[in-house]
Amino acid sequence: MNQFESRRSKPTLDTTEGWVVQVYGSNRRLLWVLEPSHGWIFVIGCGVGLLLAVIWINVARYSPPLEPAPPTELPALRVD
Repeated sequence: MNQFESRRSKPTLDTTEGWVVQVYGSNRRLLWVLEPSHGWIFVIGCGVGLLLAVIWINVARYSPPLEPAPPTELPALRVD
């Protein structure tokens, strides 16, 4: 091996490297891309939704019940 040939090194797993999922159609057109930011936004959205649901349930549980409107009586019919 001379000095210009490179020695093949073993592939290593770099955990700091990002990831991207790209899905292509049968005609080799890009259909959609999933990036790490999309995953984080989904997780944050699920957390915010869960937080709102818990708050909504607690507010509904401890709020006073709504009283129905008092029934309005129709005026008595006058029979002659």
